[in-house]
Amino acid sequence: MSATHTKSGSAPVLRSKKKRIDPAHVWMVIPAIIIFVALLVWPLIQGIFYTFTNYQGYGDWRFVGLDNYKFLFQDDVIWGSYGFTFLFAISSTLATNVIAMVLALLLNSAIKAKNLFRGIFFLPYMLPVLIVSYIFSYLFTNNIPLIGQWLGWEWLSSSLLANESLAWIAIVFVGVWQGVAFTTLIYISGLQTVPEEVYEAASLDGANKWKQFWKITFPLIMPFFTINVVLSFKNSLGVFDQVVALTEGGPGTATQSISFLIFKNGFQGGEFAYQTANGVIYFIILIVLSFAQLRFLQSKEVN
Repeated sequence: MSATHTKSGSAPVLRSKKKRIDPAHVWMVIPAIIIFVALLVWPLIQGIFYTFTNYQGYGDWRFVGLDNYKFLFQDDVIWGSYGFTFLFAISSTLATNVIAMVLALLLNSAIKAKNLFRGIFFLPYMLPVLIVSYIFSYLFTNNIPLIGQWLGWEWLSSSLLANESLAWIAIVFVGVWQGVAFTTLIYISGLQTVPEEVYEAASLDGANKWKQFWKITFPLIMPFFTINVVLSFKNSLGVFDQVVALTEGGPGTATQSISFLIFKNGFQGGEFAYQTANGVIYFIILIVLSFAQLRFLQSKEVN
């Protein structure tokens, strides 16, 4: 900045120099903006526009106003899909984080060949979801019923995937089995940031392992817990591949997730505009829940 003086001798006036923008930066940013608008913003605007029509994905259409949004709240199939999706998301998030935390504590302790075990536990995350789900579909249909018959458990003697009341458990099991790996890795990273001296001081004060975890470990790794819970819940709300490979939304409509319903009826059932409206509502719910989770969990973090 440069200073100039007026004739009357008043205080100097600061004159800022405008920084010139390098044209190379502009030409680097413009293509990214064009791609972002073309692939994300414009389709989003188009989708929102079609929610106010009766468009089927092809052919003619006409405006219907807010009818699609009104019918959403009166549709039992929509309510059922939301019920299953939230049941899956809550169950999967709780189970994934509890199991991952226990595994992380074990793998971070002084055990032999822990690096080998870390690699083994991370393998499920590297496998394609559809392939894993098809393998478990075979197990739930053929092998596990044999175990149930041998144990004399009637509820397990037939395929869980054909049981309208229990099919969701099979989907949760597969989701947790695959989701635990990445979650465990994040928890291990968090545990390695906790200073060993803290545990030594706690031991001298007579704190047992449970108190050390609850009073020291967990508060110090709370940021990692926040990341895992938000990511697990968000990913679980978008459950799709497991549903396609295991049940295809059945029996009946018992395991239709929101994502599966939008895909199935929107692209194959001629409900393009209607399911796009469902997608808009779903998108808003995801944003609200994600921000609410972050605000709540971050308020529990220690400085």
